[in-house]
Amino acid sequence: MKPILTVFADSPDGGQGVARDMRVRWALEEVGQDYDVRTVPFAKLKESEHRARHPFGKIPTYEEGELTLFESGAIALHLAESRPGLLPGDAEARERAIVWLFAALNTVEPPIIEREGYLIMEKDKPYFRDRLTLLDDRVRERLAEVSAFLGERDWLEGEFTVGDLMMIEVLIRLKDPTLPGTSLLEEFPTLARYVERGEARPAFKRAFDGQRQVFLESQEA
Repeated sequence: MKPILTVFADSPDGGQGVARDMRVRWALEEVGQDYDVRTVPFAKLKESEHRARHPFGKIPTYEEGELTLFESGAIALHLAESRPGLLPGDAEARERAIVWLFAALNTVEPPIIEREGYLIMEKDKPYFRDRLTLLDDRVRERLAEVSAFLGERDWLEGEFTVGDLMMIEVLIRLKDPTLPGTSLLEEFPTLARYVERGEARPAFKRAFDGQRQVFLESQEA
């Protein structure tokens, strides 16, 4: 039986690959795992049927036999640990790759998410510009640190791992066409090229096309 990935029936990202199910799709494609997709409309995210899979009423969720997981990072880590393709063979290198997965989610993503929320919710406030400068600088600080570590390498730990997958997915949020942020990423050419390498991977392209197809079908319905 193929695993089941639960996604938005009508994704708010407009099929741009920003919704968090994209991270799981990409991981599934990288490890060569076929999967089925279950779509859930916004109106049903908080209903008991979906909360049985995800107690916070969000996406994605992942079902594999009797196992049900939520949180994109946890699902990606499960796939990386249970299938070849996303973790190095060397034990210490594996642990470093996992550290980068957590760094992407816990250190790099929070200021990006805070900035996103501010752009959406407070853009009409009189203090908007002053605070946006502060939030931009917080994002820049994290981007500078990742860029400095990456240096001239293609990937964070030598070979592509689940840490790169998650870091690139976090950085891609700055390319959301509905929000001004791409310029921040472009200030760091090392990171812009890093993201481009990730987006060029065949597995990423298959995952992106899969997510976009769901969005296109929702527009036709």
